[in-house]
Amino acid sequence: MSSSTAGLARQWTTWGPVVAAVDLALTWGRDLAGFGVAIAAVCLLAAVLAAVHHAEVVAHRVGEPYGSLVLAVAVTVIEVGLIVTLMAGGGEETATYARDTVFAAVMITCNGIVGISLLVGALRNRIAVFNAEGSGGALATVCTLATMTLVLPTFTTSHAGPEFSGAQLAFAAVASLCLYGVFVAVQTVRHRDYFLPVPREGQESADDHADPPTKQQTWASLGLLVLALVAVVGLAKLISPTIEDGVESAGLPKAVVGVVIALMVLLPETLAAVRAARRDRMQTSLNLAYGSAIASIGLTIPSIALASIWLSGPLVLGLGAVHMVLLVLTAVVSALTVVPGRATLLQGGVHLSIFAAFVFLSFSP
Repeated sequence: MSSSTAGLARQWTTWGPVVAAVDLALTWGRDLAGFGVAIAAVCLLAAVLAAVHHAEVVAHRVGEPYGSLVLAVAVTVIEVGLIVTLMAGGGEETATYARDTVFAAVMITCNGIVGISLLVGALRNRIAVFNAEGSGGALATVCTLATMTLVLPTFTTSHAGPEFSGAQLAFAAVASLCLYGVFVAVQTVRHRDYFLPVPREGQESADDHADPPTKQQTWASLGLLVLALVAVVGLAKLISPTIEDGVESAGLPKAVVGVVIALMVLLPETLAAVRAARRDRMQTSLNLAYGSAIASIGLTIPSIALASIWLSGPLVLGLGAVHMVLLVLTAVVSALTVVPGRATLLQGGVHLSIFAAFVFLSFSP
């Protein structure tokens, strides 16, 4: 890349989040018309692409797995704020919003992001190679968190319906937070080597030869990353009424809104994971996917449990039968994918077919 092209990229990724944030500030709290929605969508896309760039700058400076952790946590923290904001004052109409969004995030990350990353990695090198120990531990954490928070409420009897009682919700929140903390400690300190990309014999990544960004550049990228993610989630919220109106006019289930918003919010992780797979850094892709799923549950459920003290209306967390079947299928297939530490086009295709089934059944339950 020439110096002029690199300078243009830096300039664009600097102004993209700023313009998106300005658009968010000018349109916040307003009902957008068609032209306003179109501008917001363009700004959202620009913020997503800029977020991926700045996340890679930070990741290059701090190294793996810290880089993927920064992006996953940043997106999830802002996503939690979005969920709480939409649920505030929503009453019974938003009772399932947290469940729908969290489950959609799990299916998008564990099947959509993993599937497309494996597909890209296998197309590049025939076989995608990753660390089974780290990916297996992350997958076990995802399955445990999802079962405790999304499956058990359907079968508990202390409260009518697929809801936790107050004590059960408090236990699930504390357990989720503790499990997330243990995972982060293992990923970043005690067994950090389990989450590093697996080098191929006689092959080096281009990142190994590139000079890391300076401390000043890293802090600037971190700030712009946070600004871009705020813009992504905020603009997604502004666009959501248009999505809701479209869903309602089309006669589709209300859960489709959560799926569409989750897809928009998780765009930065998706693009970052695909780019990592293209560079033969499959472990980074899996860190992003499973790390985002763990953060989505481990941070969202405790936050919603705390917010439920003042939020009006019920909090429905239990999944229905169809979604539980998809969750079990995802857990089994993911385990078979992760255990060998190697995957081909077939595994990528299987995960993408499960993701396609989830999307189709969300529109046609």
